[in-house]
Amino acid sequence: MLVLVLALWAAGGSVAVLDGPGVSATGYRGASGGPATAGRFRWPLPGPPRVARRFDPPPQPWMSGHRGVDLAAAPGTQVRSAGAGTVLFAGSVAGRPVLTVGHHDGLRTTYEPVRSRVTAGTRVDAGTLIGDLLAGHPGCAEAACLHWGLRRGTEYLDPLALLGLGRVRLLPLDPNHP
Repeated sequence: MLVLVLALWAAGGSVAVLDGPGVSATGYRGASGGPATAGRFRWPLPGPPRVARRFDPPPQPWMSGHRGVDLAAAPGTQVRSAGAGTVLFAGSVAGRPVLTVGHHDGLRTTYEPVRSRVTAGTRVDAGTLIGDLLAGHPGCAEAACLHWGLRRGTEYLDPLALLGLGRVRLLPLDPNHP
C-alpha cells in the first residue's frame, strides 16, 4: 500500500480513500484513532444482503438526505446486531419501530423497521438476534428493507464503512492541487 501511495505521489496522481471521517482503507477507525479490529462488525442480515439504497447524506445537517443504507430482504428476516454493545433503545420513533445499539467506541447502529426481541439495557455480541424485519420502510421498492444507520454523536456515517465497504473517492496528494 505504501509503495502504491508513493508511486502515485511521485506521478502527481491521486489517492483513493474511503469517504467519511474516521474511515481508512483498513476499515472504520476506533475512538483511539487506530484501525478497527477486523471482523468486529458484520452484516445485520443474513448475507451479504443486497443494498437497495446507499448512504447519501445531506450537504447540511438540516437538509434532507438518506442517513443510512437500505438492505433488501423478505419480511420476517432475522435482524442481528452488527457489533457488540448494549441496546440503548427499542421502541417507536415517529410511528416506526426502531432499535439502537451503542458500541464501546461511541458508535451507535440503528435498525428499522424491526420488531424487537430485546429490551433497552440488553448486552449483545456481533451476530446476536435482536429482532425481525417488518415490511413498510418508506422509499423501499422491495417487499421489505432494513434501514441500517450509523452515528457517532450527532454525525451520521456510512454503516458500510464498518465492513470496509464505504464509498471510495479520489483525493489529490498535493493539497494545493484543485
